[in-house]
Amino acid sequence: MTMFRMGEAAELLGVSVDTMRRWVDAGRLTAGRDEHGHRVIDGVELAAFVRAQAADPGGRADESSARNRLRGIVTAVVKDAVMAQVDIQAGPFRLVSLMSREAVDHLGLEVGSVAVAVIKSTTVVVERPTVPAGTRGRAHS
Repeated sequence: MTMFRMGEAAELLGVSVDTMRRWVDAGRLTAGRDEHGHRVIDGVELAAFVRAQAADPGGRADESSARNRLRGIVTAVVKDAVMAQVDIQAGPFRLVSLMSREAVDHLGLEVGSVAVAVIKSTTVVVERPTVPAGTRGRAHS
């Protein structure tokens, strides 16, 4: 069973450790203690919590087969006569989209505006992060 310390769980969810502690103290998440007395959260419970909290940021998931939606802020727009590049920062993720200039103008995308990146791909590469032994996702029997 994978267990995460509060800081690790906070990093995975993109929130502060204080937010994680408040969620545990409010009973929204259950935390146990490891052999050193540190609060830990079971990976399966953390995954269920994240799924339950997930909201559709675009409000249109039922109108599309794409389910990967990341709401963020437009940080850069570079346009030429025909094409444009739009950079979106969605939490810790930088997304870059190449689209027609006409689409950018039609959507009113400009630096500082809110946008939802909708991602649909037939190939998604999943990797396990390389971290020093004993620092993340400790398995306890």
